[in-house]
Amino acid sequence: MPTPSLDALPIRRLTLRDLTACADLSEDRGWPREEHKWGLLLAAGRGHGVDAPDGGLAAACVVTEYGPRERPSLAAVGMVLVAERHSRQGLGRRLMRHVLEEAGTTPLTLHATPLGRPLYEELGFKVTGQAEMVRGLFVPSGRPDVLTRTATADDLPALLRLDEEVFGMDRTHIVTRLPAFADQLRVAEEDGRIIGYAAAWPNMHTHVVGPLIARDTATAQALIASLAAHTNRPLRTDIDVRHRELLDWVKARGLAPVAFNAVMTHGITELPGDWSRRFAPVTVAAS
Repeated sequence: MPTPSLDALPIRRLTLRDLTACADLSEDRGWPREEHKWGLLLAAGRGHGVDAPDGGLAAACVVTEYGPRERPSLAAVGMVLVAERHSRQGLGRRLMRHVLEEAGTTPLTLHATPLGRPLYEELGFKVTGQAEMVRGLFVPSGRPDVLTRTATADDLPALLRLDEEVFGMDRTHIVTRLPAFADQLRVAEEDGRIIGYAAAWPNMHTHVVGPLIARDTATAQALIASLAAHTNRPLRTDIDVRHRELLDWVKARGLAPVAFNAVMTHGITELPGDWSRRFAPVTVAAS
């Protein structure tokens, strides 16, 4: 029986039952397996995939929508992967065209590697920003001036309000999953009012800091320092390059630059919300 062409293979919805296949696909492309992250994305977002004729997934991606369920304000595209044996045959382009068609008038955003950027530009995405990934063992220095503490269940309404104000739209389906997803969830407080929050979640041998939302750089620094004080793992995070002061600060404390990703959008010229208080995403796969 002849092997069907890639163009004939259907694109289907992925679920949590596809978690192992998604992790296998990551590994196939030399990425970490990242089952924990895949689990969050498949639960909070919509996975799209193409089954390979020889088993496993030939390609996959995840779309995470924000705002009203009936009419999302924004959708983030992430984890766009094509198996090595099926690469350079147009499968990634076909998957992204499917995402664009399904999104309709909903604006899209994604973080692009230098390798993926030409495809996204071809599909009409524009570069609107940049994030720098840094990683390393954090070396503490001095005592932060801003008070931080572990978040409690009572903090959730305030966290949701702050997150929506800064992000520019509702992210309840992400924020409410953080207590179970992250190993740490901490808040910064002033006069009994929450002025920032951050999570640290496990990813292979590191703890990823994200989201990181803070009133100012000093608050962001205090949150990172407090997360670092409660883990022995290296930290990793993706910081908006406009936050140069914070990037210089973490680099002076042991985190080294790893890579740059271009922040790209389709259908809008810039991301909504207040970038000055948005320091790092939950994950670049969900922007």
